[in-house]
Amino acid sequence: MSRTEDHADDRPVSTGALAHRVPDLGALELLLAVARLGSLGGAARELGITQPAASSRIRSMERQLGVALVDRSPRGSRLTDAGALVTDWARRIVEAAEAFDAGAQALRDRRDSRLRVAASMTIAEYLLPGWLLALRAERPDTAVSLLAGNSAAVAERLVSGEADVGFVEGLTVPAGLDSAVIAHDRLIVVTAPTHAWARRRRPLAAEELATTPLILREKGSGTRQVLDSALGGLARPLIELSSTTAVKAAAVSGAGPAVLSELAVGEELAMRRLVRIPVDGIALARDLRAVWLTGHRPTGPARDLLSLTRA
Repeated sequence: MSRTEDHADDRPVSTGALAHRVPDLGALELLLAVARLGSLGGAARELGITQPAASSRIRSMERQLGVALVDRSPRGSRLTDAGALVTDWARRIVEAAEAFDAGAQALRDRRDSRLRVAASMTIAEYLLPGWLLALRAERPDTAVSLLAGNSAAVAERLVSGEADVGFVEGLTVPAGLDSAVIAHDRLIVVTAPTHAWARRRRPLAAEELATTPLILREKGSGTRQVLDSALGGLARPLIELSSTTAVKAAAVSGAGPAVLSELAVGEELAMRRLVRIPVDGIALARDLRAVWLTGHRPTGPARDLLSLTRA
């Protein structure tokens, strides 16, 4: 009985998913190498596998297709007539796969050529510069743009497709976004040294803070959200400003008390341009989060940036 006859009744099932009926690319590449080199051992060496593994793969492909593909002899390996026909088909499939791979790489290159980041103000001003410098060292060819705004604006930019990844400071994750905590922060009450609170001997009561007009960030900011939630409401703002830097400058000038991130006022506290005011009865800790569209976990440069935030 010939090898071809031996395989005559070893027919593959013709139903089910195509992936179960068509050999994988590795097997097809092996068959092409055998056809080109005339040697199963040579094909195995070229592809970096052992000869027994190559023989096993060829036998598996023959069982899958239900035909003999290669005749083996001491003089080498020769394709059967069916093997020569399958090799022609295999060549077209491998060429199509190579074109697919080149196209996918082009898409990755286009994705990796830019990164659009949206971040709430404290993170944008005090944390992101260091992270972006580290990212540039890893990906010098990636152009990065940073859109700074409050936490609500960050969510809007992600949902509208204007940003690839975002960073927010609020208590909750905006609808439509997934998140991961990347750091922790604390809000503190500060005033200029000339303010009456700076001479207090006892901590400020939460009720007094809630009823005092403060220099505040605008509604929609993470800082405002945390403070409002902790106090159960706020007095009408003394001044409402749209950036952490502006709030800090107003407080330093003596315009009134403010509530700011510890990240933002380290230098001012050390230089005594601002004084920290202890407060009883409230906790103003908050999580800092990376956010992205639900179901679209960051890839490429955005993924690398996230890994740097946790370093």
